[in-house]
Amino acid sequence: MSNPKAIETSLLTEHLRYNPISLIDDIINLVNELVGRAVDAAEEGLLDADPVALGFAAKAAAEGRVPEADEEGKPQFPEARTEIENGIHQLETLLESNVDKNFDKLELYLLRNVLTIPEDIVPWVRLPHYENLDLKSATDPNAPTPESLQALRRKLLETQKLHNALLAEKTRNEALLKQLRSLISGPTSTLGHAANGANAQAPGGAEGPTAGAFSFLTETPGAKTLGLAWPTGSDATASANQGPIQTNTAFTISQLPALRSLLAVLRPKLAAMSNRSPGDENETAAERRKYIESQTRRVLARRGVDISGAEGSGALSGRRVVPEEVKALEEIVGQIQHGNEDRMEE
Repeated sequence: MSNPKAIETSLLTEHLRYNPISLIDDIINLVNELVGRAVDAAEEGLLDADPVALGFAAKAAAEGRVPEADEEGKPQFPEARTEIENGIHQLETLLESNVDKNFDKLELYLLRNVLTIPEDIVPWVRLPHYENLDLKSATDPNAPTPESLQALRRKLLETQKLHNALLAEKTRNEALLKQLRSLISGPTSTLGHAANGANAQAPGGAEGPTAGAFSFLTETPGAKTLGLAWPTGSDATASANQGPIQTNTAFTISQLPALRSLLAVLRPKLAAMSNRSPGDENETAAERRKYIESQTRRVLARRGVDISGAEGSGALSGRRVVPEEVKALEEIVGQIQHGNEDRMEE
């Protein structure tokens, strides 16, 4: 069960719209502020007053000492400032102590006799904003609970975050599309201005906007056949609904299952080929060499080369010429040509 004093305090706070303790604290703080102002004013007045009027001259005469005088002959009392500051500090401490002691009594009196509700009356008190309040709806099982409301708030916050993220992504995509369109259609040409293609030429015979760096991707006949040409005029709406590029893309996507099935069939065969033994590879290489040799013999036979000799013999008949003999023949031919040139000069 809750503390009766806590219930009483909460009831007073709800009725008065402020905490009773805060009211008393404000009163005490205001009194302390007034005390501080009074002490400051007293200190300022005493420091500005003439030390002679405050009795420092009589004190010096009673002590039998002569105070020093300034240039104007006015007596000086340097100890006056120190005594005033010490006295003001003692006065401030005394006032604060009295304020704390007496206002603590005031706080207890107010809490016990003024800012209080009798304990036997607390259960029967009904505040004005609780009039005609239906408390039966609180027992409804379909009524929203604090947990369900908190869950809905979290969902709303997450939805707002997602919405902001999607808006940012849309902005980035639009900027990227604008850059891509400028690469294809030129820096000043976009899809929205494509309908004004007939007026692309500037006044005075000046040329229209230059083509983009990648305009060849949409201007070539092949691109137009595939439906990659940039739509202009009334063709923009029609090409947005249907076009060869969409048909080709749909056909390519439709062939993906067949390609997957072929890949599934070929993978076991590829695994079997990779698992072949070295003996099988040697047999395949031998068959390949035999086939190449037979085809080589057939080609040589067509060219009239005698291939009836023993295996491993040269393709041409006769003895083999060594490099020395070839070099000697070249020297003889060179001397004969040199002799013919000398005769022609004579």
